[in-house]
Amino acid sequence: MLQDANSHHELIMTNRNELEISGVTGIESFDSEEFLLATEYGYVGIRGQELHLKNLDLEQGIISIRGQFLDISYLDVNHPRSDKSKSVLGRIFR
Repeated sequence: MLQDANSHHELIMTNRNELEISGVTGIESFDSEEFLLATEYGYVGIRGQELHLKNLDLEQGIISIRGQFLDISYLDVNHPRSDKSKSVLGRIFR
């Protein structure tokens, strides 16, 4: 992950059916229900229905996705979660 002064990462959603993301460094995987993107600020998981790639420009670091979006989340796999940020079930089953 780069995160320098020149890095730029932005998510723009229009009408819940079109999403443009800047700062994309790669696509790890995608299908009609899920995209996993590498960005300058970590991995982003996008889940939905009838998702498809509208535009991809890795030189500019921009991707456009269309479909019905249900969930967008950052996946910080390289940073272990502290006990404060664990889910309720995670704290119960220590």
